[in-house]
Amino acid sequence: VSSVGKSTLCAGLCRILQEDGRNPAPFKAQNMSLNSGVSPEGLEMGRAQILQAVAAKVVPDVRMNPVLLKPTSNEGSQVVLLGKVHGVVGGENYISMKEELSIKVLQSYRELEKEHDTIVIEGAGSAAEINLRKNDFVNMGLARMVDAPVLLVADIDKGGAFASIYGTVMLMPEEERKHVKGIIINKFRGT
Repeated sequence: VSSVGKSTLCAGLCRILQEDGRNPAPFKAQNMSLNSGVSPEGLEMGRAQILQAVAAKVVPDVRMNPVLLKPTSNEGSQVVLLGKVHGVVGGENYISMKEELSIKVLQSYRELEKEHDTIVIEGAGSAAEINLRKNDFVNMGLARMVDAPVLLVADIDKGGAFASIYGTVMLMPEEERKHVKGIIINKFRGT
């Protein structure tokens, strides 16, 4: 789910893995944010992935966030592909671009995978957006493509965390459920 602490959690995992002697890299296939940063080569990428790269003690690389969507209106976004403006599209046109973008995303992931022993993938929004499942290359679609284990993250302060987790898992087809290896509930207090 959005705004539950996924970016911070991924940064923490990157640092823990790095301190354990691993060579991790963060990865978020698609980020929607106006809060972008600049890689050392002067290319645009999500600030969260820059922070995660710093946590992993690696140089930020646009392949860590191959698709950055920067909203321009309620119905459109500027598409930044591998650090460069690719165009401005509305929702309908973006759907038609997904096949092309998914190829670039998978290519970026595979390149990073050759350079790092662990890739910490951050999803975007909910893992069970059934209306977006068909062309998903960000959440469970990516997990299936690269056979990644998945941790679901919820925030107890938002209310309905347990129902949200249960609903998310139950909306997943069995082939996606098998990737879920754990659940993290942020801000859990008490017993």
